[in-house]
Amino acid sequence: MREKKEVIEYCMSLGDVYEDYPFHDDNWCVMRHRASKKTFAYIYKRGESIWVNVKCEPQWRDFWRSAFVSVVPAYHMNKTHWNSVILNGTVPEKDIKRMIAESYDLTLDKKTGRRSGP
Repeated sequence: MREKKEVIEYCMSLGDVYEDYPFHDDNWCVMRHRASKKTFAYIYKRGESIWVNVKCEPQWRDFWRSAFVSVVPAYHMNKTHWNSVILNGTVPEKDIKRMIAESYDLTLDKKTGRRSGP
């Protein structure tokens, strides 16, 4: 997984989500839960690579950062709860998908205890 459209397609497959461009900049795509509008992924190009910011538990944050040099403290985000994944081919696709899915789960609507939806 190295292309922005691949990341967006995977995020859309998680269900009841939409892509948003709130910064009026096509470079930045924000993936949100439909019901709560909470963000679970920021997708953008920085340098020569696509980057994805994902939310994570602090213990996983450190694990991912130590496992891959392409997982770094999140660009423009709270570095306690967010990582940036640089899609340069060094992080296996299964791990990228796992990080995105965990971010999705962490940002589900806590009030209803269900996935976002109408």
